[in-house]
Amino acid sequence: MITQENFRRDADAVLDWIDGYFKRIRDLPVKAAVLPREIFNKIEDEAPLEGEDIDMILRDLDSVLLPGITHWQHPSFHAYFPANSSYESLMGEMVTAAIGAQCMVWETSPAAAELEERLTQWMARAIGLPDQFTGVIQDSASSATLVAILTARERATRFMSNLNGVPGGLRVYCSAQAHSSIEKGVGVAGIGRNNLVKIETDSGERMNYKMLEKAINEDMEAGLTPICVVAALGTTGSVAIDPIDKIAAICNKYNVWLHVDGAYAGTALLLPEYRYIAEGVEYADSFVFNPHKWMFVNFDCSLYYIKDPQLLVRTFDILPEYLKTATHGQVNDYRDWGIPLGRRFRALKLWFVLRGFGLEGIRQRIREQIALNEYFARKIEESGHFKLLKEPFLGFTLFRTISEDDTVTQKVLEEVNRSGEIYLSHTRVDGTFAIRFHATQTYVQKEDIDKAVQTLNRYYQIFETQS
Repeated sequence: MITQENFRRDADAVLDWIDGYFKRIRDLPVKAAVLPREIFNKIEDEAPLEGEDIDMILRDLDSVLLPGITHWQHPSFHAYFPANSSYESLMGEMVTAAIGAQCMVWETSPAAAELEERLTQWMARAIGLPDQFTGVIQDSASSATLVAILTARERATRFMSNLNGVPGGLRVYCSAQAHSSIEKGVGVAGIGRNNLVKIETDSGERMNYKMLEKAINEDMEAGLTPICVVAALGTTGSVAIDPIDKIAAICNKYNVWLHVDGAYAGTALLLPEYRYIAEGVEYADSFVFNPHKWMFVNFDCSLYYIKDPQLLVRTFDILPEYLKTATHGQVNDYRDWGIPLGRRFRALKLWFVLRGFGLEGIRQRIREQIALNEYFARKIEESGHFKLLKEPFLGFTLFRTISEDDTVTQKVLEEVNRSGEIYLSHTRVDGTFAIRFHATQTYVQKEDIDKAVQTLNRYYQIFETQS
């Protein structure tokens, strides 16, 4: 049994496990290869009646759970968007867990509220956001986007939807390539998924702003009410950048809320040479990006910025007697800035990362990963087995096999992922099956990129031989 008396000994055992995990992670298969219910069936039917010692728990962690883990911190994890960790963030999480604070209002943990306020200011300046934006830490971009939609709904209905229910005819707009969380958010907000208008994209997968204005006009003529546009600073499938400046001008013209989702690509704004991708963001009503994707902060940590925080507070503020405090109105009570009442001390791990790396250290690592991605794209194209579908951008490459048959690309991807050597994900671009690649895991090195190129070439050759 783990007790206060033996905590230090048992904690050392856990730290040894963590240290060993990071040291051997390259030797583990990056993707879990278990069958459905395989892990479930290895776990005892009933909870233990008596406490067990740490050695038994760690033994089962290795033998029962680890085979079912897909290792997101593996340097050969190149799938989806990253969900990076770092030693600095891990230390912050450990302290956060030890403190165990419930940071719903300032009074329940003043340091948590004030650190969050200061860090959101730090990050706004670091990415070049104008001073009129105020920040808060949400759990994810999905939640932040829902918060933006709800705030836009309340503004458009003069804050009557929360009181009387959501009226019909409200409309939200996004790119046809935008993240699925927008559709989910529109449904959760009571607006109705059929009232999400997905705007066609141009040849670069960017929202066609002329079609956006056309859709808004048509809806207004039909007696509908446009309330919100969600623009993508990096779409999920191909990291396309919507023309934010053009979209912002349309939203301003029709008094429609503009929310910019920069979940992954927003981190690139730390680099002055990439600020151009967010041209026009200063005209947005809200903006989000995730340090837990490409800034080496453990999931979950999403920075949400809004120009008028009073609209946000008015949307979510409910003040029962048991939450009334003498400091209400003098400080930021972040329970009023989002959906949940309970809040984790997320700012602490961000603080550890910013202090441990420094902004220049983070920028250097991001630039290194952009260079590694460009190296991967060049090597994969030189192989003669694969072709790029667009130029490498940030830490992302989109490619497929040279075969025009989608089945070939799909089979190669399946075999590569089944091998456990590297892990990739896919998308479709104009109906074409494509492989997505990220060179953005925290500790990825050139040797890991070379391994990815070699693995892809080997499995392509195997498939070609067998065909």
